[in-house]
Amino acid sequence: MEFGMRDCRFSYRPLFREHRVFDGLSVQFDTGRTLLLGPNGAGKSTMMALLASAVMPKEGQVYFGELRPSRRREQAAFRRNVGWVPQRVNAMPGLNVREQVAYAGWLKDMPKHDAWDAAMPAIEKVGLADLAERPSKALSGGQNRRLGIAMGLVHRAKVLMLDEPSAGLDPLQREDLRVTLAQTGEHADLIVSTHDTDDMGSQYDHVVVLAGGSVRFQGTTKDFMELAERDGSDSARAAAAYRSLVQES
Repeated sequence: MEFGMRDCRFSYRPLFREHRVFDGLSVQFDTGRTLLLGPNGAGKSTMMALLASAVMPKEGQVYFGELRPSRRREQAAFRRNVGWVPQRVNAMPGLNVREQVAYAGWLKDMPKHDAWDAAMPAIEKVGLADLAERPSKALSGGQNRRLGIAMGLVHRAKVLMLDEPSAGLDPLQREDLRVTLAQTGEHADLIVSTHDTDDMGSQYDHVVVLAGGSVRFQGTTKDFMELAERDGSDSARAAAAYRSLVQES
């Protein structure tokens, strides 16, 4: 299913100055698992917010197949197919893990009973089944990331986007997250943003590099690695390839 944005313009207006983020940006994501790389301030979070229809472009279109979130009658169907886990997942006061995941499904227009039934399978997929009755406010940072993924999976999204999911995690939590993402990629197409090439791993099929509000690279992980010299470790080559792209004028 085709998913992406076409000729999108978007600006923020802090106080009296316009900050243009995208000026005619187009990108279509391939099926599979995509790593969205870019330095802080490149527009990764804004891109995901646009793709999730949390904000709307000034011009251009976001699309999932024939669905356009700019058409009000198609918004609910679009949002059921596209899941988004922002950098911070806020615990809902008074709700346990299963209740919060079910609540996320209800917000995506699922009937209350269906959302409740679907919550447990989503929780099991991210390895939180033993914590289903725990207050969501009592989760650790790594567990909170997995809660967010479950909230994105509960409505059976076809595409799941995660914004900087490894930020603030220790090495063990990062490894747990890699395992969770690998398992999640079996149920939905994944788009994972980061500014750290150490998050690359071997589980991604495609790489998109965003810098300065434009796509500097889009292709397979193999093609991305070919941008660097063959000498050195995979992590060193990934860092070199990334550096060569974001330092372009």
